[in-house]
Amino acid sequence: MDKTSIHGMWSSRLMFILAATGSAVGLGNIWRFPYMTSDNGGGAFVLVYLGCILLVGLPILMAEILIGRHGRVSPINTLRGLARDSGTSRGWVAIGWVGIVAGILILSFYSVVAGWTLHYTFLYLKQLVGGAAITDPGATFSALLSDPLELTFWHALFMLLTVAVVALGVEKGLERAVRFLMPALFVLLLMLVVYGMTTGFMGQAAAFLFRPDWSVITGGTFLSAMGQAFFTLSLGMCTMMTYGAYLPREGVSIGRVGIAVALTDTSVALLAGLAIFPVVLSFGLDPAGGGPGLIFTSLPLAFESMPFGIVYGLLFFGLLSVAAWTSSISLLEPATAFLVEKFGIGHRKRAALTIAGLSWLLGLLSVLSLNLWSGVRILNRDIMSFIEFIANDLMLPLGGLLIALFAGWALNRTILREQLSDMPEALFTAWRWLMRVVAPALVLIVLVRAVV
Repeated sequence: MDKTSIHGMWSSRLMFILAATGSAVGLGNIWRFPYMTSDNGGGAFVLVYLGCILLVGLPILMAEILIGRHGRVSPINTLRGLARDSGTSRGWVAIGWVGIVAGILILSFYSVVAGWTLHYTFLYLKQLVGGAAITDPGATFSALLSDPLELTFWHALFMLLTVAVVALGVEKGLERAVRFLMPALFVLLLMLVVYGMTTGFMGQAAAFLFRPDWSVITGGTFLSAMGQAFFTLSLGMCTMMTYGAYLPREGVSIGRVGIAVALTDTSVALLAGLAIFPVVLSFGLDPAGGGPGLIFTSLPLAFESMPFGIVYGLLFFGLLSVAAWTSSISLLEPATAFLVEKFGIGHRKRAALTIAGLSWLLGLLSVLSLNLWSGVRILNRDIMSFIEFIANDLMLPLGGLLIALFAGWALNRTILREQLSDMPEALFTAWRWLMRVVAPALVLIVLVRAVV
């Protein structure tokens, strides 16, 4: 008999897809994927990336969802119960701890960067009502990074927005948020794409993104595509496991919702490229110069020169803020769910505030690494880059590797078949082979590459 999560349930399959896509679509997805595509062979990279999604991303995504849906509790308690039911070592609970700690670490610096998008959204909102223009974007960005109090304010505001949603629970918080935020994200993105069409450079932007150039494809390209496929789906941090715990079983196919999330996530990333690159190209900017330099310095310069540039800038940074918000909600939920189960459902607000407060305090290290402590180095990295390296490059692949091994080798076959009951036996066998052999091997390569 199927259980019900004490935290609540998604009201429909669509709500889960919106929430899971919101988790997957973040700041890196909006900019990093288009940039990586353009820099790694265009359409050729997209095909390699889709292959990696099929071989690594989607199988592990399905594993996280089915593990969560079977357990109906937080990742740590779900893995504890599944290990017991499968007659295997309780050591597999470490997967939950790795995911939760990684989520807290990622949220700590992610909130700082998301604060930048809120700051720029506010700057363009002020311009809209007659405020001063951004005449020197480089100086504006440098001034923001050099001011710890300003950074701390926006970091705190973004964290408060995140905790306000998570504290209300699944139905009143998470579902209401994604019901509004995800359509808003899609509408903003489509408006920016439509504007991109008016620049006259949409054809060049599409060619830049999609024209296959197999000559630049190397072994490193495959590893980059595999890493992007893994990270873009929020795998390894137990987010999808947590969201899967709230997924209804009746009439919901894990394989189909997994495919829907992967396709929607990729579509948003490609649409982001079609929204950004026409503007970049129309002003003679270098589209290969990805990262904060282009987003916060070069693009604002273009916005100041283009018709309705203030509105475009407001929409663009508003889009980034929404994408960051939907991702941060999913980062906070797993640890919050664990504390709720430990202390009782009546303590959800306190649990969310506790985890958010811890992550906010850790985020102050990233804030200070941008100014007062900029000279501090750990393994030749500044503090913020070091925390990002530990969480993104080490803990997430480790979590994904352990999830693949757990689902492929340790988890009871009866439980797997029960959760994937609609899957034909041949596809189930192929999925299990991917989980046992292919996905662990490829994720291990990504992990070793990060270390070496």
